[in-house]
Amino acid sequence: MRDWFDVKDYGAVGDGTTVDTKAIQAAIDDCFGAGGGYVVFAGGTFVSGTIILKSNVYLQVNPSATLLANPDIGDYPDGTHYNRYINEKDMDKCFIYAEDAANLGIVGQGEINGNAESFPNEGSIYRPMMMRFLRCRNIHIKGVRLYNSTAWTTAFLDSENIWCEDLDIRNDRRYNGDGLDYDGCKNVFISNCKIWGTDDNLCLQASSKAYPMQNVHITNCHFTSICAGIRIGLKSVGDISNVVIHNCTFENVWREGIKIECTEGGSITDIIAQGLVMRNVTRPVFIILNNRLDTIGSSIGLAAMPEIGSMERIHLSDILATDDEEMNNTHFRFTDDMMGCPSFAGIRVDACDSHPIRDLTMKNITYTFVGGVKKEDIPAEYPKVWDMRYGHPGQVSENYYPTWSRATFMDIRNVERLVLDGMKFHALKEDTRDSYILENCKSLKEDITEY
Repeated sequence: MRDWFDVKDYGAVGDGTTVDTKAIQAAIDDCFGAGGGYVVFAGGTFVSGTIILKSNVYLQVNPSATLLANPDIGDYPDGTHYNRYINEKDMDKCFIYAEDAANLGIVGQGEINGNAESFPNEGSIYRPMMMRFLRCRNIHIKGVRLYNSTAWTTAFLDSENIWCEDLDIRNDRRYNGDGLDYDGCKNVFISNCKIWGTDDNLCLQASSKAYPMQNVHITNCHFTSICAGIRIGLKSVGDISNVVIHNCTFENVWREGIKIECTEGGSITDIIAQGLVMRNVTRPVFIILNNRLDTIGSSIGLAAMPEIGSMERIHLSDILATDDEEMNNTHFRFTDDMMGCPSFAGIRVDACDSHPIRDLTMKNITYTFVGGVKKEDIPAEYPKVWDMRYGHPGQVSENYYPTWSRATFMDIRNVERLVLDGMKFHALKEDTRDSYILENCKSLKEDITEY
């Protein structure tokens, strides 16, 4: 039985100029027809538009090979499934695509390059994502370098049994520069990955009740992001649960290190993040339980303002977060999209008075913040989280607002059964705001030291 299908045997040239899309797809189709195996790229730069990956087929990109996205958008047909954000529903182009397939993947030590500079920077459907898997099973992405996608690097949708290992992801030249995105997936294993991007490095979401996000393991990874490092939620129509984050580093993350947002009526429960080291992360932890329906960021299937969902059993421990002089600066995405500044920084947890977060533990966290903010330089009124189904003020506390913090290190509001144990705070510069604020927190255990 033949297991290896070299794309050059099908007429692929690999000279960096000739378009090899048809030859590559022919090799994949023959591999699938033969019962499966490896489609091999070696010794060249292979230019291609959309290729459809199939069951029992692995792409093997050898160290001597690059798979480069064709700059001609005409080589990317429709029908490779849309993004699930309301404001991005037309982004239906994709470089590598698989649907209803099993036992497939991409391996090797070579490079897949999205050729980002050849496409628009934002606001266009003519930006093919690097890879998307829809309703697939048993997916392995291992060892490859994933560079310069025009939008998200990966999207795994309604899929299960996914391994992403030993990946070098760099997506820092265009908007929507996500690294690993999972929506409605279960049994996900992520290890030994380095991710650098202009948007969230790693996302876990559930845009449908039919497909919960569950059983996720993230270990030994490094994150650098203009936006967030690890984001759990925002899209949370369905439930997200059973997530373990362990032994990871974060460096130069201009918004949040760990960001947990239950905003669309589902639940986020049973999350553990332990053994994290953060350097220059604007907000090491941000957690919010609320409800929203917005033209930016909400799920496509969300037609009306949802009830507030639930958030329970979140355990964050053994975290070192340290600022240096870099964090005196205001940081932007590209030219004018402000991401973070000293007055925006700090650990923040918030919820509606009538829908508190339950069973939150933060233990052994040492946070060295650059400081230097004067209380008189921030607004006196700090908005609350409201149930948005009913009357509310014009400005409310939500996922992207307010853009300042009322406490130097930590602000926690509306939590039942809150445990703070071994919390140590230090400011490099004098900061005249309250050091920390705990408001409407019940069954509180508190051990906080400022030095």
